[in-house]
Amino acid sequence: MSFLFNNSSKDPRPPVSVDVVQLPHEEPKTEINRVHGDLMAKRPRLLDEKLKLHGLIVDEFNLNLLEKLSPEEMHRQVKAYVGNYIRTERIALNQKELDTFTEEVIAEMTGFGPIEPLLKDPTVSDILINTHTLCFVERFGKLERTNVRFKDEAHLLRIINKIVSGIGRRVDEASPMVDARLPDGSRVNVAIRPIAVDGPMVSIRKFSERPFNLERLIEVDALRPAMADLLKAAVRGRVSLVISGGTGTGKTTMLNALSDCIPDDERLITIEDAAELQLQQLHVGRMETRPPNAEGKGEVRQRDLVKNALRMRPDRIIIGECRGDEAFDMLQAMNTGHEGSMTTVHANSPRDALKRLEQMVAMSGMGLPIPSIRAQIASAITVVMQLQRMPDGRRRLTSIDEIRGMEGDVIQMHEIFKFVKEQTDAKGNLVGHFEASGIRPQFLQDLKPYGIELPNGLFEPGRRL
Repeated sequence: MSFLFNNSSKDPRPPVSVDVVQLPHEEPKTEINRVHGDLMAKRPRLLDEKLKLHGLIVDEFNLNLLEKLSPEEMHRQVKAYVGNYIRTERIALNQKELDTFTEEVIAEMTGFGPIEPLLKDPTVSDILINTHTLCFVERFGKLERTNVRFKDEAHLLRIINKIVSGIGRRVDEASPMVDARLPDGSRVNVAIRPIAVDGPMVSIRKFSERPFNLERLIEVDALRPAMADLLKAAVRGRVSLVISGGTGTGKTTMLNALSDCIPDDERLITIEDAAELQLQQLHVGRMETRPPNAEGKGEVRQRDLVKNALRMRPDRIIIGECRGDEAFDMLQAMNTGHEGSMTTVHANSPRDALKRLEQMVAMSGMGLPIPSIRAQIASAITVVMQLQRMPDGRRRLTSIDEIRGMEGDVIQMHEIFKFVKEQTDAKGNLVGHFEASGIRPQFLQDLKPYGIELPNGLFEPGRRL
């Protein structure tokens, strides 16, 4: 292994005594979290040893050669070095603990330290770090505390800087908030001191290795086949859509699922603050905003990207989340030959989503009167979908509404399908059903020339789906 080392020598280190301490914690639900979490929780001093080892490896290994090795060879080299260190320091570890400790050291070197096992755990959808002392995850819609811990605030900040520097962003006292993404596409939000009073806070929305489509959303009871058929028809027929919902309701997941229905011969341009959409089409151009630099210059906003996208010959423009004055340009695009475009909006109901769009268009500084803004919205958007996260943690499509134009100064909107809440069972699960309102969407008439037609029986009043 000597060819990997720089020419340096170290004095023998004195033995280290590691006490076994049982910390109070909830029992994690997966093996990967249990093995990694319990080892550091039961033996806190190992966290110090892991960080010390990381420093020694940085000093002693030839990192340029190390990066050229295959993962298997690097694992073998590091494991041999860790094993020698454990023997020198007289740390009592069995073979399983040694393997786990080695994985922890490698994660600290090449990954994102203590949260690496959580990033690899397919049952985890969100990772929420509240300072270096607390880490929670969401599994199946429920939050639970983990045994993941950082040595101190400096350790957590080192991991944060590794995340944000990977996409050319920064976080410091002058710029204490940042949106970023991991190499796999997972979305990251960071807040540090002084705005995070008790210490750094990190929220990670994990990237799904298996992209969602409407069929998979049916499997998890987020909607019914009849609703999926209507949405497929709308997307293929180039109907412009807005997906509304609160934080964590699955808006981006639904946007990904709907995009799967777009024909492969169309050119798509996506615009996001932090790129996370997983479009499966071949002809996709992805654009991402950029924050200002240390001098306050170089910012690229979503509105700038929407304007630029219009010059790129898109068939559809997909905005990950509409949150500001770019709403005006989005509506203009939908009204000028880019039908079938989509976006998401933070709102608690379809009617609230339209009000939010009004407010965002007003932010553009164009000075348009409210009736004119509403007329633009009614002309540009045809379908508004509402997503909701239920008390039991499940996410459902609770309403599909069609905009049918203006009546005076009011946008006319009719509900096509809805979710009806019934009761909560003994296990805390919300029981309910999906049903049709009895109104057949008008836009289906425009889809007939494209060979898209749905049976009238789909929309019978009160029909359970």
